[in-house]
Amino acid sequence: MLADEPTGNLDDGHAAVILAELRALCRERGTSVILVTHRADAAARADRVLRLREGRLESQGGDGHS
Repeated sequence: MLADEPTGNLDDGHAAVILAELRALCRERGTSVILVTHRADAAARADRVLRLREGRLESQGGDGHS
C-alpha cells in the first residue's frame, strides 16, 4: 500500500488511530505500507525508515543499518 502523508492534516489523536489501522492491516494481510511523511511520530512507528537527505537515500532502524 502506498500512503502519501496520510496523517498530514489530522490532529494527533486521529493520526494515531490511522497509523494503528495501517499497521494492523499490514499484519493481517501480510503486506507492507510505504508511507511518506514529515511527521517524526509517524516515522517512529515504522519497522524500517528510509530518509531522503540532500538527494541521497539513507536507511535507519529495523534493517541493521544506519
